[in-house]
Amino acid sequence: MTFKEAILQGVPAKLPPKRPYPKGVNSAPKRKDILTVEEKQLAIKNALRYFPKDWHTTLAEEFAEELQLYGRIYMYRFKPNYKMYARPISEYPSKTVQAAAIMLMIQNNLDPAVAQHPEELITYGGNGAVFQNWAQYLLTMQYLATMTDEQTLHMYSGHPMGSFPSSKQAPRVVVTNGMMIPNYSKPDDWEKFNALGVTQYGQMTAGSFMYIGPQGIVHGTTITVMNAFRKILKQGESPNGKIFLTAGLGGMSGAQPKAGNIAGCITVCAEVNPKAATKRYEQGWVDVLVGTLDDLVNRVKQAQTKSEVVSIAYIGNVVDVWERFYEDDIFIHVGSDQTSLHIPWTGGYYPVDVSYEASNNMIREQPKLFKKKVQESLKRHAAAINKHAKKGTYFFDYGNAFLLEASRAGADVMAENGIDFKYPSYVQDILGPMCFDYGFGPFRWVCASGKSEDLDKTDAIAAEVLQEIMTHAPAEIKQQMLDNITWIKDAKNNKMVVGSQARILYADAEGRVKIAKAFNDAIAKGEIGPVVLGRDHHDVSGTDSPFRETSNIYDGSRFTADMAIQNVIGDSFRGATWVSIHNGGGVGWGEVINGGFGMVLDGSPEAEKRLKSMLFYDVNNGIARRSWARNDEAIFAIKREMERTPNLKITLPNLVDDKIINNLF
Repeated sequence: MTFKEAILQGVPAKLPPKRPYPKGVNSAPKRKDILTVEEKQLAIKNALRYFPKDWHTTLAEEFAEELQLYGRIYMYRFKPNYKMYARPISEYPSKTVQAAAIMLMIQNNLDPAVAQHPEELITYGGNGAVFQNWAQYLLTMQYLATMTDEQTLHMYSGHPMGSFPSSKQAPRVVVTNGMMIPNYSKPDDWEKFNALGVTQYGQMTAGSFMYIGPQGIVHGTTITVMNAFRKILKQGESPNGKIFLTAGLGGMSGAQPKAGNIAGCITVCAEVNPKAATKRYEQGWVDVLVGTLDDLVNRVKQAQTKSEVVSIAYIGNVVDVWERFYEDDIFIHVGSDQTSLHIPWTGGYYPVDVSYEASNNMIREQPKLFKKKVQESLKRHAAAINKHAKKGTYFFDYGNAFLLEASRAGADVMAENGIDFKYPSYVQDILGPMCFDYGFGPFRWVCASGKSEDLDKTDAIAAEVLQEIMTHAPAEIKQQMLDNITWIKDAKNNKMVVGSQARILYADAEGRVKIAKAFNDAIAKGEIGPVVLGRDHHDVSGTDSPFRETSNIYDGSRFTADMAIQNVIGDSFRGATWVSIHNGGGVGWGEVINGGFGMVLDGSPEAEKRLKSMLFYDVNNGIARRSWARNDEAIFAIKREMERTPNLKITLPNLVDDKIINNLF
């Protein structure tokens, strides 16, 4: 059977043989045994809905075994035999190029070179799933291969509910993930309802088919680390030979060593999972791999002596590193953490003094003890950070819920007012005022031809557009423009591509629209193939997250989610090819609402019209909300945009003199 035939058949006509679980893969943690007997029976009944009755007896026993062993029904038997990767768009069976592009993006999310736990359809973050099971994947690909440009596929947490009649102007796919009734959005609710097979955690770009490998976060991390050093170093002083200490080398956090190298510092990144650390080393994302604290200390001192730019992965627990560096008087200039603390009890964070293997067993067999060990570790972690901070270390929360979970564990991380944390979120200190409020955020594209030469051409186009914009950019955004011009010129040399031929940079609405139009023009001329546009939800408008993306909103509205909902609705009727909205993301289930999009450029006049309308709104929706929150940078940005765009009318805040209200109560 050819690849196209396999896609078109969906669920196989004949029951495929049971397949053994492959050896040596990075498998997902075994989820806790949380369902009652009746609920387990319901989970199996739910799973069997995808298959003919003749198969039910055989599959019921098999799915019961999976549920007992893994805590989930993944349907391993139905994983297709063909290789999983982003093929050139022409190789997909389809009736519309838009649907073919979505298939390409789905397969990229599940590429073993890209995905964290590919057997379990998890792209990154420990639980960021594209689908709940392999039947959903097979059916979705079949729907996409057979749908027209006058249908829309509606997807409920990985489940393809069906293709409904729509129009050419409508999105081809609408994705929702984990959209729970608010009172059922606690961590154990995710465990229960995901085990039942009725919802999933889509993270940010996993469940919305827009993950482009670690490159997606390398740029944001690079900008963050560069600006973190700018905050603490004297003007003209270099980060060379100075230490950035962090943790995590998984799907998203694996970008940190590469970002540190680009920023020009010594990066020390601890990772408890040897497979994850080794994978990043073999991929060239980290320079040095060490397995003992003594070797780590010696290598760091050597790097400091030589003022090296080097990234070092330590296979072990980061708490040990913080404590050992304090004992040995190794000064940490910048510190953070990128473990998956949005899922602290299911493998997102591993306790110190417990081995990786023992921890994984404890997650399943002794979940209460594991939680206790994690919270004890978080207290030690925070205590060690506090010691370094007193010596001058600049520590920031990287939006992974580290401070949130540390506070819940009783760690000393609260400010004197008992409300705020003593350390800032990186959005509060860096990305919020420097990027998001001005409209700068992650702008991504994928060359659907699969040709590296197309990516080279788009890099050159983007650089040329940014340089032209730079000539008339106001002083307030010149540093952003310069950083991104430098980034895109060096992107190829930094060997960012893993999986699809993709790129990312930070741009505002003007930059995104002009770059996208230049791409569309190049496609129309036959210079490059189709291009898929998208972004991380970690952006100006797409995400309402009080401890990350909207942590620099101070008018009391950071716990509301109107912006993300307005964003996904507004994008959907302004020309997005697909839209998505998720409960959960980098900071956890119930803690954030994420909205995302994808857009296919095919060189047509219709694509140009869509990109101008949708990209403009996608950015300025967030700037408007941020300006209403009285953020000075956002007020500047939205006023500037209204001057350039006469039919944009935004409600601006009237600023109040604090003297008027300070003594009212």
